Amino acid sequence: MWTVRIGSLALVALLTACVQLPPTPQDLQAKRFESAPGKAVIYLVRTNPDLGDIPTTVMLNYEMMGASYMGTYFRWELPPGRHRIAGYASDHGTITIDVQPDRVYFVQQVVRGGGRVTSAYSTFRVMDERQGRAAVMNGMLVGHL
Repeated sequence: MWTVRIGSLALVALLTACVQLPPTPQDLQAKRFESAPGKAVIYLVRTNPDLGDIPTTVMLNYEMMGASYMGTYFRWELPPGRHRIAGYASDHGTITIDVQPDRVYFVQQVVRGGGRVTSAYSTFRVMDERQGRAAVMNGMLVGHL
């Protein structure tokens, strides 16, 4: 009797863990890929799967933006010019990107680390629009400006 209940509970827990949350209104809006008048839009995307399974803190122009996770992205509307995206603390990964107004850019973050490794290391690269849009469509928004 207990075995059946425990087995049923385990099955319910397993099934509910696989349920994906519905997208938020902000996530749906971000996936329209609209430019912002007079500003540049940067999507920072971390795909799933990734090389590392741990969250990493992301900095934009030396300000903490939050943590990225596998299968997530940020959307930032920024003034034209040069912007620096970087990891935090022991994560020395960085990219500097020059952006133009009324344009949309996609940057992929790849994280190495996790498991027994206690710190992460990010690498960043500019993605082409097709790859970037596909990655965002498969991701979940975790932060925006």
